[in-house]
Amino acid sequence: MSSIALNHSIFSVSVPDVDTRKFKQLIRLMGWKIAPAKEPARLYNPETGECLNEETMKVIEDARRGRNIAFKGSFDEFKSWAEAL
Repeated sequence: MSSIALNHSIFSVSVPDVDTRKFKQLIRLMGWKIAPAKEPARLYNPETGECLNEETMKVIEDARRGRNIAFKGSFDEFKSWAEAL
């Protein structure tokens, strides 16, 4: 008996609360796997009383991952670099 490897796709689906039970039943019947969606990270700005927008959060997350960084080095090196501008 041989097994067949299947390719998988990942989807993000928004399901109304009233249909959640039916949706989970369908998932079980199909043999699929689901996981709760992660809430996107948000930073609160106390000066404005609002959270940072998605674009700003993307820049912060990219920087945390070391992507699209304009400068790498110590603070003193950054200060010298900025003063030279």
